[in-house]
Amino acid sequence: MATNNNHSISTSTLFLCFLLLLQFYSGRSELQLNYYSESCPKAEEIIKEQVTTLYQKHGNTAVSWIRNIFHDCIVKSCDASLLLESVNGIESEQKSSRSFGMRNFKYVNTIKDALESECPMTVSCADIVALSARDGAVLLGGPHVEMKTGRKDSNESHAAEVESLIPNHNDSVSEVLSRFQSVGIDVEGTVALLGAHSIGRVHCLNIVKRLYPTIDPTLDPGYAEYLKVRCPKPEPDPKKVEYARNDLQTPMVLDNMYYKNILNHKGLLLVDQQLVSDPRTSPFVEQMAASNDYFHDQFSRALLILSENNPLSGDQGEIRKDCRYVNSN
Repeated sequence: MATNNNHSISTSTLFLCFLLLLQFYSGRSELQLNYYSESCPKAEEIIKEQVTTLYQKHGNTAVSWIRNIFHDCIVKSCDASLLLESVNGIESEQKSSRSFGMRNFKYVNTIKDALESECPMTVSCADIVALSARDGAVLLGGPHVEMKTGRKDSNESHAAEVESLIPNHNDSVSEVLSRFQSVGIDVEGTVALLGAHSIGRVHCLNIVKRLYPTIDPTLDPGYAEYLKVRCPKPEPDPKKVEYARNDLQTPMVLDNMYYKNILNHKGLLLVDQQLVSDPRTSPFVEQMAASNDYFHDQFSRALLILSENNPLSGDQGEIRKDCRYVNSN
């Protein structure tokens, strides 16, 4: 009798686990390649055209699209909650200190307007976030990632949770690894995604603690002097354009120069340099420094996982007409 009871309990437990897993993956399973093939056949082509045109006019937009997908998808869901502005009781995630330095949000609506002209109320802002990052990465010399679509837009902001869910530039490697692991990205993938630091720039606010009152001993002395020229004051003005490039050699190319730089003690952020000294991450840093193809392969894999984090689909969420506001506003 005891054996039968144990067998029954074991079966019930397995069934419960199956239901939980089914629920967890249900959102991802509803995403699909070419989701708009019938409802808006030119959707992905329009997004690519707009991303390319914007890049030709404002090269830094491509960098913004990659930062957008990280900030949107790691905070609960890939649901375009990042794009919501503060209005009618909604507090924008863009107001968080974690969003410091983010820009070009207005051009997301440029893409959205082009889609609305072709297929009104059909393509979600969440899919624009994902596909603009995909196409932006290619324009920056990065890999092409085959992304699924079918995400819906959130009708709420997650502003209250941004600080706890987005890693800070001064967080330890352990904290950063833990945060990425919570959305299904392993150590190798985390190291690859941090390679996005190869592009763009960092405001002096996020650098000066490594320079003043004394120089961080893990910084290359010559590089530290360059940074002090770029950031001459220990308390920079956040409203001024005071920054240093992540990568002096290829600042607008998504390549493996980032890993070569940090191996030479030329990482801007504290977490960059810690990747070299931590035994969990250092082997991947060395491999990515040695092979741009390997870096691109791992970046593609990790970006795809990130892009499918807990999406809203089916009857969840909505398709916003304007990416800045929920439809009821």
